[in-house]
Amino acid sequence: MSRRSLTLLKNLARNANGSGFQTRSVTYMPRPGDGAPRAVTLIPGDGIGPLVTNAVEQVMEAMHAPVFFEKYDVHGEMSRVPAEVMESIRKNKVCLKGGLKTPVGGGVSSLNVQLRKELDLFASLVNCFNLPGLPTRHENVDIVVIRENTEGEYAGLEHEVVPGVVESLKVITKFCSERIAKYAFEYAYLNNRKKVTAVHKANIMKLADGLFLESCREVAKKYPSITYNEIIVDNCCMQLVAKPEQFDVMVTPNLYGNLVANTAAGIAGGTGVMPGGNVGADHAVFEQGASAGNVGKDKIVLENKANPVALLLSSAMMLRHLQFPSFADRLETAVKKVIAEGKCRTKDLGGTSTTQEVVDAVIAKLD
Repeated sequence: MSRRSLTLLKNLARNANGSGFQTRSVTYMPRPGDGAPRAVTLIPGDGIGPLVTNAVEQVMEAMHAPVFFEKYDVHGEMSRVPAEVMESIRKNKVCLKGGLKTPVGGGVSSLNVQLRKELDLFASLVNCFNLPGLPTRHENVDIVVIRENTEGEYAGLEHEVVPGVVESLKVITKFCSERIAKYAFEYAYLNNRKKVTAVHKANIMKLADGLFLESCREVAKKYPSITYNEIIVDNCCMQLVAKPEQFDVMVTPNLYGNLVANTAAGIAGGTGVMPGGNVGADHAVFEQGASAGNVGKDKIVLENKANPVALLLSSAMMLRHLQFPSFADRLETAVKKVIAEGKCRTKDLGGTSTTQEVVDAVIAKLD
């Protein structure tokens, strides 16, 4: 064999992986102007919120990501989200937020729910999956919980009928049920997911959850390549704990989705590592995937030991939403490398690292 042929073979081997293909994927071709920096509304929030949102700011700056933040002070004890904050989100169409504390009882409504209703963020998405290097009881978990975000038990229609008797109304509409079902199936179709499971309690709430199921069944007929099945919510929780790997995409009414997403997050590694967001026709708000109203304990804040992984991964979701896929890939890969290496982990993951130590480790792993 000639020397030239040997040189060519060596170059091919150097530029190929084990399957014989180049490692770089087919290129993303942006439209002219797609690289212009995008404004994102930033709400640090309460408790650990400022710690983890600052972690995102540092990593974005280190990556030279084409985003800049418009930061606003919003806190859970406020009666409403300030008008200037809503105006900023409507203008920018994208928001990243830390947790907003939701008071238990009393007359103050949740600002998290207010944001979803006023911006019509009808779909909540939480991705619960195993992270390589992070031991959990179950393997091969990769669940996406898609939850209707604007009605159901969260409609906030409560009143005292007579002293000692409170009535709370659950509202289910065909419009909202069809809309969330369409989003779930569209998500599955676009992300090469194979199955959609509708979670319900139609054996008891025959009209309300029955309408939700009827809507899901109608939409499912339009996606014959995607398997569709149904499961009662109490059996769903048991199956999640026993065999979570059987689930793929789950679509749920409002309250069930909150319970299912938090259960799935706990199974896959904890709320500190699960990304998520809320999306509507015009706006998107990205936040920690599960327990968005949980702002952490004061001790964690004082010791600077909040886990920033969930919000870092949520910000990777945000970058993809903004059509910056290579920045999203770099950030997600760096986070996964840090988790797999196991040297920098916060207390909830069995380590002793501070928030800043995790941030520094992620920045060091950026390609």
